[in-house]
Amino acid sequence: MNTTNVFGDQVITCSEKPLTGFFRDGCCNTDPTDKGSHTVCILATQEFLDFSKGVGNDLSTPLPQWRFDGVKPGDRWCLCAARFLEAHQNNAAPLVILEATNEKALSIVPMDILLKHAHYGPKE
Repeated sequence: MNTTNVFGDQVITCSEKPLTGFFRDGCCNTDPTDKGSHTVCILATQEFLDFSKGVGNDLSTPLPQWRFDGVKPGDRWCLCAARFLEAHQNNAAPLVILEATNEKALSIVPMDILLKHAHYGPKE
């Protein structure tokens, strides 16, 4: 399992509340079974959540049967790299927490795009 961030350091936790990540371990860890490459740690915005819902990936609606409360604005979430790139291309990209973004995201999203959306405030 790859645990290196886009800077070559250890990936930090993206979010434990809501619990995120392909492995639901709080980190944007990945391996070959993660076909969606859930590797970009975002800080969700309403604009992004509306965009994502509009393109068929509703992250905001709770699914209690899966113990999923839905992502809310201000939540951190491990997002599929291709969805992040799509949001960027449609001017709806959320902020990114680079220290929690897996380096595998770079195979889909160029570093300059991630830097453009970097969140430089408090991590929690």
